[in-house]
Amino acid sequence: MKEVRGRAALLLMAALLLGGCAPGGGSPGTGTAPSGGAGSSAGASNAAASITIKDFKYGEPLTVAPGAVVAVTNMDSAPHTVTAQEGKAFDVEVGGGGATATFTAPSKPGSYPYFCTYHPNMKGTLTVK
Repeated sequence: MKEVRGRAALLLMAALLLGGCAPGGGSPGTGTAPSGGAGSSAGASNAAASITIKDFKYGEPLTVAPGAVVAVTNMDSAPHTVTAQEGKAFDVEVGGGGATATFTAPSKPGSYPYFCTYHPNMKGTLTVK
């Protein structure tokens, strides 16, 4: 009886381990390739845009398509903002410690300088084209 239980446990473990090898992280049939059609993620213009704040810096200037969603991740412990220098083109607050937030890039092409309202020496540029 113990031998049967041992084999059953071994078979169960093997099935669980092999299930992790299926496409889509263990859920068969969930892995799909982009088709390139409307709404797909194929193409550079639809790539995810992101700003990572680290050491009280925004990183390199970012170029995005008009109306793109921009993700902001704050790796610092202090909260920060990404606030357009002129007008109300965008303004998002991001808590510290890996917190994230998103905003929508302006629909009008151009260069949009931004800063942190808490730390005005932090500056960056978002280019929309």
